[in-house]
Amino acid sequence: MRIATLKTSYAGDEALFDTKLQRSLLALFGLVLAVFPFVAGPYWLFMACLVAINVASATGLNILTGYTGLVSLGQAAFMGVGAYTVAILELRVGTPFPVNLLAAGATTALVGAVVGLPSLRVKGLYLAIATIGASVILHFVFANWSLTGEARGLSMPPARLFGNDLDQPFELYWVIVPITAAMILGAANLFRTRIGRAFIAIRDRDISAEVLGIPLLRYKLTSFAISSFYAGVAGGLWAYFFRVVTPESFPLINSIFYLAAIIVGGMGTILGGILGAAFMTMVPEVLKLVVGWFSPYFPDALAALAPIRTIVFGALIVGFLIFEPQGLAEIWARVRRFFHLWPFKT
Repeated sequence: MRIATLKTSYAGDEALFDTKLQRSLLALFGLVLAVFPFVAGPYWLFMACLVAINVASATGLNILTGYTGLVSLGQAAFMGVGAYTVAILELRVGTPFPVNLLAAGATTALVGAVVGLPSLRVKGLYLAIATIGASVILHFVFANWSLTGEARGLSMPPARLFGNDLDQPFELYWVIVPITAAMILGAANLFRTRIGRAFIAIRDRDISAEVLGIPLLRYKLTSFAISSFYAGVAGGLWAYFFRVVTPESFPLINSIFYLAAIIVGGMGTILGGILGAAFMTMVPEVLKLVVGWFSPYFPDALAALAPIRTIVFGALIVGFLIFEPQGLAEIWARVRRFFHLWPFKT
């Protein structure tokens, strides 16, 4: 029985999936994703698309906060930039769906790089406040610029691909999930490159990284740009999914949601962004189910759902920070190690 994971070659060290079990589980998961839309109802297809969009955005935030150590509370606003870019191009220009998504990512990356300029001088709480200020400015632009439809927002036609309208969750599933999977694969490969390793060095000790020759401003802005690109693409997918974009679609609470997702999932791990986003997306649905059970006995239970959800989000953040600061990804790693070594003891 294999009881160690020591790498004996460069190829083994570079491999994303270094065991047969990992590759088998990945293949099985891919098969489940391929079969899922044929057996699931409209509600679960809707939830699967929403989870995939949140995973894409959370993965982008994890690149910035989890891997580079730059705290941001502007992820929802960056998604708004992507969503409005897609909506404006769709309505005013009529460019194709893939072009709109790429333009949304590129535009948001540029905005994110500008927002990241203060990161050379400030970090931690001060940088978080700076990103909140940027999100307030962007929200003001969304609500008052005539091109964005001001407060009433913009309504979009469905996405079109190969001459077909993507107006149902079943059709959108085959676009949103593969794009999210490609973004996750890109993020995983990023940290096998010099750029990704520079991000980690900046997170661990930025002064030492600068002494070693890593230009902090360039790599911090690159991290902001990549993270914002992910948010912009996720926002574009969100716009095509809901087909209505308003300033209220991207409030500050959504940025807190994505930060909570990577904390709960595990900062600094690709798996953490996936698990955290999926977990946090499903929490409100579980709360709705629980509240539905109690509604016959407490008629006002549904009215209390919104504040209860906020309390639960806060409790999850605090609970994971205290009891499992490395998040769900570490719990999964412990389970894997247990079965990897079983029946032997560590």
